[in-house]
Amino acid sequence: MIGSVLVANRGEIACRVFRTCRELGISTVAVHSDPDASARHVREADAAVRLPGAAPAATYLRGDLVVAAALAAGADAVHPGYGFLSEDADFARAVLDAGLVWIGPPPSVIASMASKTRAKSLMAGAGVPVLDALDPGGVGAGDLPVLVKAAAGGGGRGMRVVRTLDALDGALLSARTEAAAAFGDGSVFVEPYVEGGRHVEVQVLADGHGAVWALGTRDCSLQRRHQKVIEEAPAPGLSEDALSELHGFAVAGARAVGYVGAGTVEFLVGKDGRAWFLEMNTRLQVEHPVTELVYGVDLVAAQIRVAEGAALGPVPVASGHAVEARLCAEDPARGWRPSSGRVYELSVGAEPEGVRRRGLRGRGPGPYIYGPGAPHRDGTPSAGPQIHVSAPDPRPCGPVASRRSSAAPFLRVDSGFSAGDLVGVHYDSLLAKVVVWAPTRGEAVRLLARSLEAARVHGPVTNRELLVRSLRHPDFIGGHVDTGFYERHLGDLTVSPDTASVRLAALAAALSGAARSPSPFGGWRNLPSQPQVKRYRVEPGGEEIEIRYLLGRGGLEAEGFPGVRLVRAGGEDVVLEVGGLRRVFDVSGYGAAVFVGSFSLTLLPRFPEPRPLLAPGSLLAPMPGTVVRVASGVAVGASVKAGEPLLWLEAMKMEHRVVAPASGTLTALHAVPGRQVEVGTLLAVVESEEHTP
Repeated sequence: MIGSVLVANRGEIACRVFRTCRELGISTVAVHSDPDASARHVREADAAVRLPGAAPAATYLRGDLVVAAALAAGADAVHPGYGFLSEDADFARAVLDAGLVWIGPPPSVIASMASKTRAKSLMAGAGVPVLDALDPGGVGAGDLPVLVKAAAGGGGRGMRVVRTLDALDGALLSARTEAAAAFGDGSVFVEPYVEGGRHVEVQVLADGHGAVWALGTRDCSLQRRHQKVIEEAPAPGLSEDALSELHGFAVAGARAVGYVGAGTVEFLVGKDGRAWFLEMNTRLQVEHPVTELVYGVDLVAAQIRVAEGAALGPVPVASGHAVEARLCAEDPARGWRPSSGRVYELSVGAEPEGVRRRGLRGRGPGPYIYGPGAPHRDGTPSAGPQIHVSAPDPRPCGPVASRRSSAAPFLRVDSGFSAGDLVGVHYDSLLAKVVVWAPTRGEAVRLLARSLEAARVHGPVTNRELLVRSLRHPDFIGGHVDTGFYERHLGDLTVSPDTASVRLAALAAALSGAARSPSPFGGWRNLPSQPQVKRYRVEPGGEEIEIRYLLGRGGLEAEGFPGVRLVRAGGEDVVLEVGGLRRVFDVSGYGAAVFVGSFSLTLLPRFPEPRPLLAPGSLLAPMPGTVVRVASGVAVGASVKAGEPLLWLEAMKMEHRVVAPASGTLTALHAVPGRQVEVGTLLAVVESEEHTP
């Protein structure tokens, strides 16, 4: 019997595992880097152990430190979560060698699936169809398009789609470099790229007594940079024969490698319905909640019970449909640029009675979850799945518990952040996973879109608008999705809001600010005959807007807003009548940061400070991060072309290209691999051909 579990991870997945441990009566231990010293997963654990440093390589990827932490804290077992060391066979062996229980598959299974090329060979031997690898030196025009893929790791790192022969060598070099930096293994392979393919996976759960469950399918086709954005279960539009075939392949593959625990077998499904094995993830998946809600099973509890030696009972029965959206701190319109900063408020769903959610006031538990289920022991709403589980025992696991008490739609939010937390640059950009279960797919999609649209997401720029628009896109609603969805539709899904809407939001911010100010004239002028002036920068996009208005006996007079009438202005909401339609604007202010509905605004100073003069063609860091490499041949004096990649920055586990702003000569280069930079750091200077004497 396990009495204490150390989670060798951070953020959302650590909080998720802790929730189940609490319900099972198991004490919890967190590990943390220095930037995570006050993170939510540390606050929720019963004990925490510091891993000195900030970078993952010095902290969460140090298996020796994690094992030492487990022993020092008196833990019985280690749960790896996902990412970091979760698929490191050497780490799993070290845990077992230390006399601890490993909550995961045997190290030999992890090792057999660690290399995608070796995994494909094993699966082919078990009768699972695979795509044959191509010789990179022998790829011809008839083989295009092809996919260059890292043999190790996951998360979309080291993957490149190649559509022209002249791009192949560069893609191979880039993928090898990225894979070596991310996984310590630069091996890559080339295989055919299936146009219009769907990413469909099967959740498997196996015990140590020979039983294997196939818990349905998940469609994870909506991806950016080969990383998932929206997932759902079951995968829509598959025939019963296709489902049966995928289940059979997944079970055969799991049995072939002697799998034990929770894992996922991923497939690529073509337009003709044919399926090919992609890889097997020997861990819990990020998107596991959709399977939990459809099958009514707590997969973490099942992992723990299997690790204790329990046997699986009858396969549970699926019901309804679940959809998950990954809310991330990133700007899709700017190349998925990650963002960082303070989380003022992050809440999704109807507000509980008697609870006020206003930023840092009260420092509540952050994201809420609604539906049947008991609150945490401290009385706060649960941040995990509302599944009741009994104490573990040696009897068969079976379905752990019912998902809900009725067939009513159900909202779940998993997050590692609460109000006041800081989103840093060292780790991934995931803020929360928002999941909805409903009896039908249409109901689940509709409720998820509305819940995201109405959510209070105050802090860094996020992909919230992209998620809402994706869920409401006709192709997605109709179930016509594939891995090229964002390649085709990203431009339409990231269009800027119309100017009128942005200006109305800025006007509401100005009026709310005036209502909060102790001065009746907004704290700036004491002459009511003069207009009040407020300037805002709107994100995403960075557009600057100036608002000029007067508040007098005759009501509101705002320049550029004909026919707009003020009904009420308060510190937290503003009601305007626009063209005869009454509109309510929810306004939250945190110093210079103001959030109006889905708009994020920054109040600009009346008299801006002078900015340092920069030479024309100066290339500034668009985000905080680390320089991972400089393009071959790029040096001072070199000729460059506009749009040519000069260097790559890594931020939040993703690489971002920094390109030449114009064609010309590189006159300065301040970027070197390994250098950490802040936003606005001067990286290079390109003297444009137009300015060359």
